[in-house]
Amino acid sequence: MNARLRRLGLVMFATACAVLAAGAVAAGELKELNISYVKAPFNLQVMVMRSQQMLEKEFAPDGVEVRWREITSGAKQAEAMAAGSLDIASVINTTSVLLANAGGNRIKIIGGVSRPSRTFAIVAGKNGPATVAELKGKIVAGPKGTVLHQMLLAALAKEGLKASDVKFVNMKLPQARTAMLSGSVDAALLAASLVIKSEEAGAHVIVTADGLVTPKLVSAASEAFAAEHPDVVARYEKVFRKAMDFTHRNPAQAVAIGAKEHGVSIKDGQILADWAGFTDHLDASDIVSMRDDLEFLQQNDMLKQAFDPATACLPIAFME
Repeated sequence: MNARLRRLGLVMFATACAVLAAGAVAAGELKELNISYVKAPFNLQVMVMRSQQMLEKEFAPDGVEVRWREITSGAKQAEAMAAGSLDIASVINTTSVLLANAGGNRIKIIGGVSRPSRTFAIVAGKNGPATVAELKGKIVAGPKGTVLHQMLLAALAKEGLKASDVKFVNMKLPQARTAMLSGSVDAALLAASLVIKSEEAGAHVIVTADGLVTPKLVSAASEAFAAEHPDVVARYEKVFRKAMDFTHRNPAQAVAIGAKEHGVSIKDGQILADWAGFTDHLDASDIVSMRDDLEFLQQNDMLKQAFDPATACLPIAFME
């Protein structure tokens, strides 16, 4: 399956490039390109891409204005794509993609970003719960319908607990961290620099996603946008890979960009980069993992409609 999808991806990419070369640039029909700017957990490729204005330079000849939208929640990005106010999600977790598609919101994965298992964590304050078992009866804050939410459910299940054994409060990451540190909630679902900053403030990690779920961060577009503008999708992925190549060739500069964006030291920035598990494509194991995620979501009543996760991926997403 992987080889077949990769071949299809190459054909799609080659076709889009041929269209560009012929001068039939569908991007010319666009006046603006709306891209989400998601820097957490530590999406170095995206931070570099915006810092170096790579997309702006790519689409300037077509008169297309690139607009970065700071929508960080996967669920909110899915809603924005459905509404047509967001064209491409630079970084969205596959859990949100699965939930959106199951709900009839057709979103297509167009490329990989990272597999950051060590980056996601359940964090408690200085005198808060020390183990997952101690979360029973406690208040946990974090973004609903995301891989972090899935991690919480997986951690509870591993201890023989149910979702109803904790009081879950839907909250954005910064607010969840603030609530946890202030004692308003007992634990928070956090990622990357927010984990490091929380530890520096006296909090502690209860558990990470490692061994519980395999976070898969991807780039995506609505099915409608991808069908109408396949050339734009191909060009976006081309620029994304250029940004990833930049991080490989200029690691110190790239980490400095990421550290500044996250407000952490270069040392902590390097730690986050080492945790990230960067990639630019999916492979067959990701589809297997998404099928496992789908089953888990169904078992925990987060998803009703079953479907094949492979149908949520465009062939270009598998191109190496």
